[in-house]
Amino acid sequence: MKKSKSIILITLMATMLLSACSGKNNETESAAPSGSSSPATSKTNQKLEKVTLKIMIPGDRPARMDAVIAEAEKRMADTLNVKLDITFVPWADLAQKTQLTLASGESIDLIFDAPWLHLSQQIAAGSYEPLEGLLDQYGQNIVKARPQQMWDANKFSGKIYGIPLGAAHFQGRGYYVRKDIREKLGIAPIKSYDDLIKFAYAVKEKVPGIIPLLPAGQDGLKDMSEAVFRRFFDTKNHLSPSPVLTQSLVLYTKNNDGKVYNLFDEMDPTIWSWIKNARKLYQDGIIGKDVLAIKDLSQPAKEGKVAIFDQNNFGISPDIQSAVKQNDPNAEFEAVTFFDATPKANISNFQQWNFIAVPAVSKNKERAIQFLDWANQRDNYDLLTYGIKGEDWEPVGDDQYKSISNGYAWFPFAWILNPLFDRLDANQDPETQNYNKYTKVANNFTTDILTGFTFDNTPVANEIAQYNTIEAKYYTAIMNGVVDPDSSWLQFKTAASGLAKKIQTEEQKQIDAFLSKK
Repeated sequence: MKKSKSIILITLMATMLLSACSGKNNETESAAPSGSSSPATSKTNQKLEKVTLKIMIPGDRPARMDAVIAEAEKRMADTLNVKLDITFVPWADLAQKTQLTLASGESIDLIFDAPWLHLSQQIAAGSYEPLEGLLDQYGQNIVKARPQQMWDANKFSGKIYGIPLGAAHFQGRGYYVRKDIREKLGIAPIKSYDDLIKFAYAVKEKVPGIIPLLPAGQDGLKDMSEAVFRRFFDTKNHLSPSPVLTQSLVLYTKNNDGKVYNLFDEMDPTIWSWIKNARKLYQDGIIGKDVLAIKDLSQPAKEGKVAIFDQNNFGISPDIQSAVKQNDPNAEFEAVTFFDATPKANISNFQQWNFIAVPAVSKNKERAIQFLDWANQRDNYDLLTYGIKGEDWEPVGDDQYKSISNGYAWFPFAWILNPLFDRLDANQDPETQNYNKYTKVANNFTTDILTGFTFDNTPVANEIAQYNTIEAKYYTAIMNGVVDPDSSWLQFKTAASGLAKKIQTEEQKQIDAFLSKK
């Protein structure tokens, strides 16, 4: 991490913490979502008829999930009287499984979705229930736990179709680096991308059997491919996927100017340099040769087989740290990020990456929202987020926690995450904690000119579907350096450029209409 950024963070903390404190009032004690009346108190003070809620969320079921759910059901027994039937879907199967579930009309009461998954498509298909009325009547705590900016920026066609799941206004990004290997090789702490790659080459030369660098190779995690991931630390050009293809840089925005650019029309030199660099890293054996086949980045890392991999957070997940130590007691990951903490340097549209939605077919819509309202209260949030106090975790002050077992992994992002009750990991280094605090303050970011814009994909739905099928054949392979970029990009362009142009034209038309009303 750059020394200058650390200094900026330290000097800003006093002002930032004051802003955060005032933000607790201004940003979390919000009114009901715009367009709604003040929420009524949830009717949970009397015992209701027993209902089983079917919930579908991503990830792996924690070992101690049954104990936590049993405690939650015990707490709800005399009021909500809810039983929780939770299905965990592996990340690699998430898109297909959730899409098939919704298409089949299977009875599901709460389901995870996201802009990077198929949220917009499912909204257009009528799969999800609009939530304003339910939140008015049953969601007082859900509403209060999220700032008004979060509600305003996460509507679709002017309505709330999913409860935004996030604790910050900007997604943390960084690399997990094997600190023990770095120190054994006598390499100084990593402060730049060049330092990171030098370390990767040293691992390749001196530590056989370890993958030096492992980016994401799944089509569903395209934004974590080697070439694409670097955009998160580029505050010069502000390159970002357009609102339609949310993980693809083929159609992209830059410099917050409200225009959609097309790589097939003209290749951006910065993006091309990232692509060429990825190719060199793959050819040199720095990027793992099986990058496209690995479904879960963290699994080989937990097994001690990876020196560097990228993740969507600033710090180190306790379950990954403990897992790697089980394989090698001396092994240890450290967090490295090149995030620029200069105020207003980063652009945010305040949109969250993850949502929990109520399918239109649910027969328990009211109870589903009542349950989420119950879960968005401090003690209940702590239970479902961190596990059983004294067994899985213990509080550190008012806003931190410390894990004391490995049996309950952190996954509130899948169903209940909010900025009011989310605790910081007390084991994180001070700089990581400062980054996490920084991203909780909305005023630290420049507002994206497209904040609040949602794309109606109806006019080009077929083109989007066809384009996505073609892109899946080329994009992650190119962005991870697995194939020759010159010939593969030409093949990709030949197959997909016509579709991309139609999507771009419709997208720009809708953006222009949106901006004309601002």
